[in-house]
Formats: sequence, structure tokens, C-alpha cells
Amino acid sequence: MTARPDPEQIEAALLGGEARYTRAEAVSRSGASPEFADRVWRALGFPTRDDDVAAFAESDVEALGTAARLLREGVVDEDAAIRLARAMGQTMARLAEWQISIISTLAFSPDGCASAEGAPDDGSLGPLVGLTKDMLPDVERLLVHIWRRQLAAASARRLAFMESSEDAAPTYFPLAAGFADLVSFTTLSRELDEVELAEVVEGFESTATDIVSSGGGRVVKTLGDEIFFVANTPRQAAEIALRLADGVKTHIEVPDVRVGVAFGPILALLGDVFGTTVNRASRLTSFARPGTVLIDDAMAEHLRGEEALQVVAVRPRHAHGLGQLQPHALRRSFERFAPTAG
Repeated sequence: MTARPDPEQIEAALLGGEARYTRAEAVSRSGASPEFADRVWRALGFPTRDDDVAAFAESDVEALGTAARLLREGVVDEDAAIRLARAMGQTMARLAEWQISIISTLAFSPDGCASAEGAPDDGSLGPLVGLTKDMLPDVERLLVHIWRRQLAAASARRLAFMESSEDAAPTYFPLAAGFADLVSFTTLSRELDEVELAEVVEGFESTATDIVSSGGGRVVKTLGDEIFFVANTPRQAAEIALRLADGVKTHIEVPDVRVGVAFGPILALLGDVFGTTVNRASRLTSFARPGTVLIDDAMAEHLRGEEALQVVAVRPRHAHGLGQLQPHALRRSFERFAPTAG
């Protein structure tokens, strides 16, 4: 039986060199203050290391030095630097876990494109780390390109929001927010084993993400049995919502979804969005029946002139913390998609 890889060997292989510096040495070589270095390290999501342990590689020193230089040159202030570090740390931690779960299936699954026998094996590092290291240069290039693409798209969206209204602010502007929720997920989780349930969740997230992206929206986050998305306009959000309600249920292994969408001002912070508009969308989702879409008054007002859509007021509902809500059922116009009787 092959011995487990040494964590220090894994770090050295993936970080481009072994850990050779203590915390004090790394801070001194980077040019950062000890206080700033500690704040950045914690914001990135890494545990505090003992003072006498050589736990930092040359690449750690370079990264910390870059952050310190940006601070010295006034490109960012300390609070902004810490916020950026926290955003990157949380995002990259999730991305790394996601990537390793995929690469694991390649390294160890006989059905994958690289089995345990066929995967690269860097000495005692094992097939998983060997394959990861082998893919690293290509993945790094893809990562930077995708990040630049997403940054360009986010910049364009933010500028459009700022120009759309005199009341818009950099983090406060009107947006359509929606939730799509898998129906009876708790029951399903009791009936399926872990592997089958994971396949259902991945199928749902994959299908939903494709629908949102192709419709011009953006998935803010996924919560297993629920996705939260936003769109620039009510018309975009309406099309996405209807496609979610129709599209997900075509996959037999995934139950129907219910969708709720609201339009109004939102607060955009830390890659997430907040506010009463988001809360309304969440409540509307909980009121919706399987395979249906409920929208709020603001969405309904914007969509009433759309010939391809049908907006019908349903029974008002009380929502805790929001008061009385007037939901509207959103459907495609019958006349357009089905022949007229007679």
C-alpha cells in the first residue's frame, strides 16, 4: 500500500518551493508591518503559525510583499486591502475544494480519464497531487483569463447601473433578484444515498447555471437545493425564471423547482447582494408552487406590456418582516405557444 503523501511535500510541490521562513522572517523580507501581515494572513483564511516554525515559502513572501507595496503606494488603503484579501481567500478556498473534488475523480476513479495507474505521480506525492501539479500551468493561465473576463463584465455592469439612474450609487442600484428552489429536497435526501444526492445537486446547479448565464444573468451563490441569481432587467429575469421552471423538470432525476423574482434597489457588497428586494424574492419563492414562477409588484409593472408574457395577480400573502405581499404568477402567453381552440 502506497504511503500517504507528506503535507510539506505537497506544499513544496504546489507552491514552487519548500517552506523555509518563520513568520518573523517572512514579514521582514516582505517589507510589510507585522500587524498588517497578520491581518492579511487571517483575512486569506489561513491559520496562525507558531513563531518558531518555518511555515512560509518564497512565494508567500512575494505575495505579502505585493500587498505591502500596494499599500505603500496608496493604490489601496489598509481596510480595502484586507477586504480584497478576504474576498480572494474565501473565493479561492471554495474554488480549490471544488477543483480537488473534480481532480480526485480523475486521479482515482477507473472511469475517469486518468486512473490511479495512469495519472502522473510525482515520486511519493501520489496520483492526486501529481495530476494537480501537472495541470497547474494550464489551470493558472485559464484562471487569470477567466478572472479578467469576469472583471471586465462586472465593470461594465457597474458602470451601466451608475448611468441608469441619478439615485444609483457604486454599491446601491436597481436589480432583479431571484431564487430557484428544489421542491421536496429534504424528502429526496432521505431517499437517496450520498452519491446519488450529490449527482442531483450537481445536475441542478449545472442546469440552472447554464440557464442563468445564457439568459444574461449571474448566479450569486448556490446553496445545494437553491440558487440565487440576479439580472440587469425585469425582462431578462423573467425569461431566466420561466426557463428555470420549465428546464429543470425535464431532468427526471431532479424534482421540479419553484421560482420567485423581485425587482428593486439592492446593496452589493462582498460579491453578494442584500436588501428588501432580495428578501421579497426569497418569500415569493416559498409561496410558489412546484414548476411555477411568482413575481412582485415591481416586476409585474415592468412586464405588463410584454405580449409574450402573462402576469396574473394571485392571493395576497403576509410575509414576516415585509408585511402584505401581492404576488403575481408569471407565465408565457397561451396564445403564442399553443393553438387557439376551434
